[in-house]
Amino acid sequence: MTPPVTTRDLLLSEVAFVTAMQQLGFGRFEFLRIYKGELVLDPWPTTVRAVKFATEDPIKTRKSMDEFALKRQVIELLDYVRAFDTGGIRCLEVRHGLPFSMEVALAGAHEAAGVVPRG
Repeated sequence: MTPPVTTRDLLLSEVAFVTAMQQLGFGRFEFLRIYKGELVLDPWPTTVRAVKFATEDPIKTRKSMDEFALKRQVIELLDYVRAFDTGGIRCLEVRHGLPFSMEVALAGAHEAAGVVPRG
């Protein structure tokens, strides 16, 4: 599957998750499940918002998901998700509404705990 480049290339679950990251702004999602290369959002993953005091909120959330080009960070995250059949992301950190880093538990040098590469 080719990586998404614009919102037109997204699955419905990916649209919902990209919107959620934009609305979160700063924080993290915990225990994101992946099934057949798609994010499982039911039940919704644990969401933790980071709150800093005496700062302005620089996030301007989009009112709609009209077509727009995806940022490199979003493309890399969704490309990672689409490359796996079944598994999960332990923690996905979000900054400025974009994926910043993630933690995936590794069982060994060639396999991730609970993550089965397609192939």
